Amino acid sequence: MEVKVKVVILAGGFGTRISEESDLRPKPMIEIGGMPILWHIMKVYSAYGFHDFIICAGYKQHIIKEWFADYFLHTSDITFDYTSGERKVIIHNKHTEPWRVTVVDTGLETETGGRIKKVKDYIGEEEFMVTYGDAVGNIDINRLIEFHKSHGKIGTMSMFNFGQNKGVVEVGENGMIKAFREKSNTDGNLINIGFMVFKPEIFNYIDNDDTSLEKEPMERLVEEQQLIGYVHDGYWQCMDTLREKRQIEALWNQGNAPWKVWE
Repeated sequence: MEVKVKVVILAGGFGTRISEESDLRPKPMIEIGGMPILWHIMKVYSAYGFHDFIICAGYKQHIIKEWFADYFLHTSDITFDYTSGERKVIIHNKHTEPWRVTVVDTGLETETGGRIKKVKDYIGEEEFMVTYGDAVGNIDINRLIEFHKSHGKIGTMSMFNFGQNKGVVEVGENGMIKAFREKSNTDGNLINIGFMVFKPEIFNYIDNDDTSLEKEPMERLVEEQQLIGYVHDGYWQCMDTLREKRQIEALWNQGNAPWKVWE
């Protein structure tokens, strides 16, 4: 029987750039359309048949655990019947996804690489996926996995051209302006958007809790030509600020959420 790849979600940071919301709850639990952005991310993976999740929690980790403990309450109609003098709970139209969710307290100050290493025992000796708990996109997970398997390297990192958000000035010699134009999709640089895939060898590149995945481990993979980039040309948006949160939520409320790849 084929073993489905596990999905590791980094969800332990403080989310200081969106403190208006993260003072009360972990950033991944900030709601988009009434459900945490973490739920939206998991729904993307689940739409492609990946249902085994490991949540690397930290800041206010108990909130994540409690939310999943009561998940069926969030998705079902409930009758609380006290007529007999005792509490009787009747669940109607129960609906939950076929998920296996392991929530691990990986510490408050632990860096991204350290968080991944702390959940090694839950991952096992198989390939696994990693993403951040604060961004959504319509990444084709099956194509990503196929691409990763095709090159045989240790790691695959998804990339996205986030473009410019200002007008562009093209300058020639001696500072002579050649053109001034509006931004286009070809402007800007490719950035790391998460949605990564790794072989278990990645653990050999992570030293301790202070290891940031995006620094020493990835730099070493680059030097050894063991990291390949997968370019995503669809929709992707992080939720670093309250403004970005409102942009994402507006798309959801309008029924125009590109990351909603599930029915």
